[in-house]
Amino acid sequence: MAFPPFLLLSLSSLLLLTSSHSQPLSLTYYQTSCPSFTQIIQTTVTNKQITSPTTAAAALRLFLHDCFVDGCDGSVLVSSTPFNKAERDADVNLSLPGDGFDVVVRAKTALELACPSVVSCADILAVTARDLVTMMGGPYYDVKLGRKDGRVSKSALVEGNIPGTTMTVTQLIKLFASKGFTIQEMVALTGAHTIGFSHCKEFSTNIYNYSKNSQSDPSYNPRYAEGLRNACADHQKNPTLAVFNDIMTPNKFDNMYYKNLPEGLGLLASDRGLYSDPRTRPYVQTYAGNQDLFFEAFRRAMEKLSVLDVKTGQAGEIRRRCDEFN
Repeated sequence: MAFPPFLLLSLSSLLLLTSSHSQPLSLTYYQTSCPSFTQIIQTTVTNKQITSPTTAAAALRLFLHDCFVDGCDGSVLVSSTPFNKAERDADVNLSLPGDGFDVVVRAKTALELACPSVVSCADILAVTARDLVTMMGGPYYDVKLGRKDGRVSKSALVEGNIPGTTMTVTQLIKLFASKGFTIQEMVALTGAHTIGFSHCKEFSTNIYNYSKNSQSDPSYNPRYAEGLRNACADHQKNPTLAVFNDIMTPNKFDNMYYKNLPEGLGLLASDRGLYSDPRTRPYVQTYAGNQDLFFEAFRRAMEKLSVLDVKTGQAGEIRRRCDEFN
């Protein structure tokens, strides 16, 4: 059966239109368009992590904060303008460490020289976070590529979409479920707290004048609480004071975070809640007892997170600079 020429034309344009909106992500996305992609990212993250050891935790947290607000589209990297208050200036994002942003900017600068306007900031952030986790001793996981950068970044979209340090376990479970994650996946992703630090102001109400009967939250190990009070003594004068999330092996991606929780060594209220709540405790105990099981669960959860509501084809752009729209 022969189609008239105008119908063939409209059919082919329709096919073009659909493919441009739904290009699948792939592991080999930049193989021909930017063959040096992998090498450039690896060189950049290695140099940055050596000079600034907090970079790995910073990039991992930045990635989570990006994906949980309107998908993994690099929107958290955009700077505010007089006309738009961007995601990164939402209250919960003000504590995001600069090293996370900086490593992405460095990688983008190098990639723009090698392959101009080819690699998205969203892909750079996703791969940077993975490579840094691996550098810290954590599991390698696949990151499919081909994300486009989002064209929207509004601080108003952040509220209620980012896990908060004071959230109850019920609130956390509800938030993660709204993004499609199970309780087990939530506990595995929270294992990211095995590296990085938190500012004293995020937990100060739990260690000073907690109640009439107790200086600190009784779920803390008393000696640990005392150590935190000493470390944070000047936090009101110096808001940059911070403490490692995992005091035992702060610079190693391992399962020590989970081992700390039964000992009362969880820094944040949300950490200690994972051990005290019967819905999450079994997973904490499993990962504390077996690092391989934690790594496997973390790997799977990160692969799932990295494709959350991604934009492809015409739904996004390749930003020339990560901090501003084209």
